Amino acid sequence: MKTKRRVVLLFAMVLAIHSVLPVDNAVCAIQTGKRAPTFALSDIDGHPYKLIEAQGRQMTVLFFFDAQSTSSQGGLLMLDRLLRQYKNSKLTVWGVTQSKSEDVRRFIKKSDITFPILLDTTGVSKHYDAQLVLPVVCSLGPQLQVLDYFQGGGEHAEAALVRLAERQIHRDQPALAHAIATTVSKEAPTNAAAKAVQGYAALAEGKPDQAKKVFDEISAMPGKDAIIGKEGQAVVLARQGRSDEAMALAESVVKAAPERAVPHKVKGDLLIAKGDRKAAEAAYKSAVASSEAAPFQMAETYNQIGRWYAQSGEYKAARDYFEQAIAMDPYYLEPTSNKGVTYEKEGLWRKALTEYRKALALDKTDTVAGVLARKAEEMMALQKDAASKKRIDQLIDTLVKRYKSQAAIAGAQPEDDWTSRPMVLTFVDIQESGGLPARDGLSIALATRLGELLTSSGRVQVVERAVLERLLSELNLGASELTDPQTTLKLGRVLAAKLIGTGALLYLPDSTMLNLRMIDTETTQIAKTITHRLPAGANLDRELFDLNRELLKTVMAKYPLRGYVVQVEGKQAMLNIGRNQGVTTGTTFDVIEKGEAITYKGRVLRREANTVGRLEVVKVEPDVCFARIVEQKRLVAQDDPVKEVLVEIAAKGGKDET
Repeated sequence: MKTKRRVVLLFAMVLAIHSVLPVDNAVCAIQTGKRAPTFALSDIDGHPYKLIEAQGRQMTVLFFFDAQSTSSQGGLLMLDRLLRQYKNSKLTVWGVTQSKSEDVRRFIKKSDITFPILLDTTGVSKHYDAQLVLPVVCSLGPQLQVLDYFQGGGEHAEAALVRLAERQIHRDQPALAHAIATTVSKEAPTNAAAKAVQGYAALAEGKPDQAKKVFDEISAMPGKDAIIGKEGQAVVLARQGRSDEAMALAESVVKAAPERAVPHKVKGDLLIAKGDRKAAEAAYKSAVASSEAAPFQMAETYNQIGRWYAQSGEYKAARDYFEQAIAMDPYYLEPTSNKGVTYEKEGLWRKALTEYRKALALDKTDTVAGVLARKAEEMMALQKDAASKKRIDQLIDTLVKRYKSQAAIAGAQPEDDWTSRPMVLTFVDIQESGGLPARDGLSIALATRLGELLTSSGRVQVVERAVLERLLSELNLGASELTDPQTTLKLGRVLAAKLIGTGALLYLPDSTMLNLRMIDTETTQIAKTITHRLPAGANLDRELFDLNRELLKTVMAKYPLRGYVVQVEGKQAMLNIGRNQGVTTGTTFDVIEKGEAITYKGRVLRREANTVGRLEVVKVEPDVCFARIVEQKRLVAQDDPVKEVLVEIAAKGGKDET
């Protein structure tokens, strides 16, 4: 009998210890990174819920609890309150309980909870090790992979909620992250990890001053908690561009706590911005070798060293690090997209497209992934289209010969020096400098998207990217060669482009500066210089739409369409230029009388042209257009010259849907 009592006592002690220790995945059926056990349960009203139906949702939280135990319900009720406020959080929460149906019904009535509460009548809780120690919180990713698993109340319940808050930062839900962390902090004011989430959420929302205030509070806490605050202060200083202060603080944290990953990463970012790639690599390697950081921070660290290797042309090594970043935080879009860029640079378009589509599955509105995916689709389609491939092969062969011989462009000379020829433009290369951004492919996406917008305007013809990239490859012209202005001009002339777009992206801590130059290949003059700041977190599509409008205004102001009246019938005139020259419906022309030339003492003097009428295009064909006569000071007649008038181009470049 004494032996039996000792066994019972020992078992109770084991349970007590187990309830206050984190679950060891090695002995638990649930393991992070593995697919969660599927199930089918019903709620109190008999409505069925199948876990497989949650596949594809951004995040699903399974909250196992006891309907009669208030201590196991706190986290669930807190999430319910928050998600009533953040209805667009794309977070699914299911409560699961083995409690009796009458107890569950009383709980639902008392709490007025909005989440489905599922009755476990088939032993699902056993598969999740959620029978004896509650609550159990299990977070699942889009493919139902287990992201996080926490068991028990008290500190473990706090840790589960903090981790859930951290997961929201890369899900682009910083407000929800802040709200969850704030709620935890109110209940546990000394929880430094919860406070840190508030700081990083503020940074994600573009509020560095607010983040600094939070990290200042943490740095005043005792012991190791102060280290969390100081590394956060270093991140804020780096974001504010106070590089020397950030470096000094990061180095002091590294000395005090070398096992922390964040200060090593801060050092790497600062060093690479200074151009010290070797020292940056060492710092990044120290960061990934460190053991202490939240998953979202480790994901950023793995992504950053992956970017370093990709920039060095070591694409296989880069992808290995990107994979580790994705495993740490599947909601972090950057490493998935970056992995696609490495495949693109190797010409592996199908693999690149797969990664871009994965990125779009995380955020279908992501401009960079969307543009890169379209480009990959076009390249794949081109490879399959034998006729198009043959056309480009022949064109490239001709262009390569023309470039090497510096031969002039063959073709018929224009019949006059007044009528406009097609306005052809190409973006040759956009150099990158400054820091190492978390996202690769911005320069590719920027040039591609601007080309799409300009082409859709109908006013400009943009050289196909497939042609340009093949030509650069055949001529072995890389980024360093394209920094030579004479090389870019020569390339533009070979492509029969009137304008060449080139420039640079300068990556700053809080934004990106774009310097874009449009060069006239005939005069070698810079037709337009645009300096545009792209704030961190800005709507890139909106920014590019505005850039497109500015470029179109430049083209229309400096290179207005010109032509002649072919014939007039009533209130309508036919002009000798059309879609091929860039005419679009709504284009406005002035009908002009050229000033008469007078020779005086050997000099030819010409008076300014007079405007005698205005036309608005109502119909466009490839080589001609038809315009209604809006006004005329005299009758518009055949052979009258016309010249485009610069008007507001809100409708140019595609409909503004941003």
